[in-house]
Amino acid sequence: MLDQGAPPHNQATDVPAFSGVVARLMRRKPVEQLVTEGGQGEGGVLRRSLGLWQLTMISIGATLGTGIFVVLGEAVPKAGPAVTLSFVIAGLTALFSALSYAELAGTIPVSGSSYSYAYATMGELIAWICGWCLVLEYGVSVAAVAVGWGEYLNELLAGTIGVTIPTALSAPPGDGGLFNLPALIVVLLAMAFLLGGAKESARANTVMVCVKIAALVLFCAIGFMGFRSGNYAHFMPLGMAGVSAAGATLFFSYIGFDAASTAGEEAKDAQRDLPRAIMLSLVIVTALYVLVAAVAVGARPWRKFNDSEAALAQIMRDVTGQSFWATLLACCAVIAIASVVLTVLYGQTRILFAMSRDGLVPKVFARVHPKTGAPRANTVIVSLFCGVLAAAVPLGRLADATSIGTLFAFALVNVAVVVLRRTRPAMHRTFRVPLSPVLPALGFAFCVWMMGSLSTVTWIVFGAWMAVGLVFYFVYGHRRSRLATAEHLAVAAEK
Repeated sequence: MLDQGAPPHNQATDVPAFSGVVARLMRRKPVEQLVTEGGQGEGGVLRRSLGLWQLTMISIGATLGTGIFVVLGEAVPKAGPAVTLSFVIAGLTALFSALSYAELAGTIPVSGSSYSYAYATMGELIAWICGWCLVLEYGVSVAAVAVGWGEYLNELLAGTIGVTIPTALSAPPGDGGLFNLPALIVVLLAMAFLLGGAKESARANTVMVCVKIAALVLFCAIGFMGFRSGNYAHFMPLGMAGVSAAGATLFFSYIGFDAASTAGEEAKDAQRDLPRAIMLSLVIVTALYVLVAAVAVGARPWRKFNDSEAALAQIMRDVTGQSFWATLLACCAVIAIASVVLTVLYGQTRILFAMSRDGLVPKVFARVHPKTGAPRANTVIVSLFCGVLAAAVPLGRLADATSIGTLFAFALVNVAVVVLRRTRPAMHRTFRVPLSPVLPALGFAFCVWMMGSLSTVTWIVFGAWMAVGLVFYFVYGHRRSRLATAEHLAVAAEK
């Protein structure tokens, strides 16, 4: 039975009492149906094998590493020593959205993440837009992180065998190369793990997360020996605009905290564990980011970062005067960044799984292998796409494109939590956002503010991406969605 106070709607598809095209675009998928269908795919079901520890490691694995190991070198020239403040601002923006994610993940524990939350609260068109942003967020971020992986791989090779991969084969066009082979390789390695199933992938990710945390703690210990307070003399040389611009880029570093929400249909106790995993991972990651950024800028003048994607390894070499520590950090970074690729790629496949089950994208993405319980075809298709993207597109463009898609999706989540509170106030919630709707409103405002800090080129790319997505929706998804099919069957039955 529906909660009292909810607006009139169609029982079969949860469509508000409007008519015509608007009603079809606003048709909502009932929460109960979303939960009931959890895990069901074409030819098999996803296996519930993940506990709180594994879910937290998935979120940390998807988050920790991107900003510190890869994007820090791009963010410091924008903000100077105030990059630590940029991390805090990006972290606060993520926190407001994380609170909304935690409430919705505990209420609607499914694999679609914010796409499914939007489908239950704001209707099919908004859900599609959100899902399309998630494809940009997860898919492109896999490629962006894979690009940085190649930089650290070359650091490792140079420090061990004295040979590096030629620039022509280790950098994309536009960055002096022809094809980024290492980026493609790491995506294919992640694909191999994911094809074995969620439980096996989670085990591998846990080991890699422990390695990356140990590496960052080691960096802080050694980097502190080279700390010079004078490097903070001009804390904000480029003003608040620089801090904001760097924060918008660094928000890319926080996208992983919502990765646990994509595992809702493979969690043992999703309603209890998902909110805890989301909040716990964000706290751990933010603390490490700020600490490492503070030590890095203290150990090296901000003007010397020069957009390097292997900045931490270079700092280790400068501080110690030896290549051993830099090589060790590069080794840990190779493992750490691989875990980001693994977990973010996992999230992308599960989101497409949910969208496919709803009929908005082709059925091939919802096919589940009966033996492994993994969507194999989905995994292969997404991995090949991300691998080729990583091999052919420079990192900076990828990071900014990911940030704008993420911010847009997070803004919608903050709206969704308020809408669901209003339309379904009696629903059981294992976590509630405090001071709602104030904190969700702040989360929405922060996301919009940071989107405004991104470049015009990024907005043009985002607009083109959304235009392509809307064309696909109206040509394919709008007619083939399961809710549209249910409506047609209901009309046929009445006749």
